Amino acid sequence: MVDPRIEKMAKVIVEYCLALKKDDFFRIEGSIPAEPLVKTVYQAALQAGANPYTRITIPELTEIFYQNANDEQLSFLSEIERRETEIIAARLHIYSDQNIKSLTNVDPKKIARYRATQKPLLSRLMQRKAGGDLKSCLTLFPTNAFAQEAELSLSEYEEFVFNACFLNSPDPIKEWQRLSSEQTRLVQFLDKVKKIKIEGPNTELSLSVASRKWINSDGKANFPSGEIFTGPVEDSVNGKIRFSYPTIYLGREVQGISLQFKNGKVIQAEAEKGSDLLDSLLNLDGGARTLGEFAFGNNYRIQRFTKMILFDEKIGGTIHCALGTSYPETGGKNQSSFHWDMICDMRQGRVFADDKLIYENGKFLI
Repeated sequence: MVDPRIEKMAKVIVEYCLALKKDDFFRIEGSIPAEPLVKTVYQAALQAGANPYTRITIPELTEIFYQNANDEQLSFLSEIERRETEIIAARLHIYSDQNIKSLTNVDPKKIARYRATQKPLLSRLMQRKAGGDLKSCLTLFPTNAFAQEAELSLSEYEEFVFNACFLNSPDPIKEWQRLSSEQTRLVQFLDKVKKIKIEGPNTELSLSVASRKWINSDGKANFPSGEIFTGPVEDSVNGKIRFSYPTIYLGREVQGISLQFKNGKVIQAEAEKGSDLLDSLLNLDGGARTLGEFAFGNNYRIQRFTKMILFDEKIGGTIHCALGTSYPETGGKNQSSFHWDMICDMRQGRVFADDKLIYENGKFLI
């Protein structure tokens, strides 16, 4: 018997997040631990009249690839995947890791090389999504690995996930529509703003958002969500910022990141742990040292750090910045082969918009 919360999750993904329609060519991506959700979404997609198919991976394959791939294989771009990127109408990616840190001992240069190879696919997916001809959603199926990173039991972590997704509510879709309405009001205000200034512990950062569009992330592209974001003017970022929480990128943990910017570029970077990966990615390509995203976390059902970016970047009372690729729908122009989110707790901070205080101690004042 399927957990009724998973059935409810599949319903929300198919009907709200992706709004699948008849004949939509729909790709479901996940690994073996996500089987219960994959099957339930697959069934719901068929009932909606879509044409779903699955890409199921074995968890250890990525580690095997990096251990054995030569330079030529790291630089190989699948024509099958390139073609799929062009013809699918919708995609769902389900995180379901069994070992969060399986790539800890992989040479970061190999990871960087492979990410550079995949850049055309990432760019094309983002272009199609921004243009409105691709529906895309990221979500997570609870596993013991995620629970351990969050320092919770599996049952506690399941409850955390389902609560963050509003699935404990009688009508989750109605709850997401309510949050969407609240964030629409914030987006309408911020769309008129030209300059943002952030103040907090070891942080004093300014950036321009003039003529950029703010996006209401209301549970469709990410599930769960609850954030508003934009792409800063590329050469406008100045000052310093220290990120409060560790971040895990491609299975490796980086802690205590501090960045200093001048005219939009990182000119100094430090990390208490994982500095080799940070340095490798900063030197990956011409867009790696530029901020591609600035965002406010606005899901106040998420109040604990879990070392999973899908949830952590939405923590109510935080901001996050992403090095690398901008989302085209924001008007951002930066391009890179990666997009790396880093989170700053603002529950002891302030944000100014055109020199007016709009956010303090983790709450909007507008």
